[in-house]
Amino acid sequence: MTFDPFGDFATRGYLRNVAKAKDPAIVHRLLHNSFLTGIDAALEHLKARPSLGYTDVLQTHKTLFEGVFPWAGEDRLANASHIFVKKDSVIFAHPNDIRKAIDYALERGQDKAFMVEKPGEVMGYLAYGHPFLDGNGRTIMLIHAELARRAGIGIAWVATDKDKYLAALTEELEEPGKGKLDAYLKPFIRKGSEKNTADAIKAAPGLDGGNADTVAGETNNPTLKAQYEAQEVKRKGEQGAGQNE
Repeated sequence: MTFDPFGDFATRGYLRNVAKAKDPAIVHRLLHNSFLTGIDAALEHLKARPSLGYTDVLQTHKTLFEGVFPWAGEDRLANASHIFVKKDSVIFAHPNDIRKAIDYALERGQDKAFMVEKPGEVMGYLAYGHPFLDGNGRTIMLIHAELARRAGIGIAWVATDKDKYLAALTEELEEPGKGKLDAYLKPFIRKGSEKNTADAIKAAPGLDGGNADTVAGETNNPTLKAQYEAQEVKRKGEQGAGQNE
């Protein structure tokens, strides 16, 4: 089923892309080319910031994808506040909770000792926020790479396996703070930041995020609200337990 949160796929193509393209292969190519065009400028912006905040996440997305999406740099609260987005069994952060989720991820990730010890946990928090309708994987990869650089570590993404990485990320989303993604990434962590961050990121095998997002339903749906609230309670409990270990 086509991911169509705007409800105008038939007339404006996938997520209102500038070419009005509907073919996934064409859209994928547009996104990849836009990403390659913008990655250096996006990384330079992040590197120059004294600290990273939510606006830097929005700016990174805009720099990477403004050549494809007119709404690049807008989060789901701005352009899809009425729907829940999910992937497989995980409902991503409610539009009202996106900034809180990302702010928490950035707080953890800018604690250098925490980032060195638990880079996978930080990635999981970023991924759960899922600020955008598309381009989340590439955007948070840049944010995560900059956090890693500041903490004095690098990740050999080229050596990772896409399916295994995405499976570990899914487990991390379902059970934050349990060390699932940290355990997978541990063999690929290097002391000292990557000499060429852009090349390291381009080599990452899981950038497209695997299975497509789906619209779970309206945010005012009582069943979905209850499901999301139960997921939040579970996440907060496990998040707290992970911090106490």
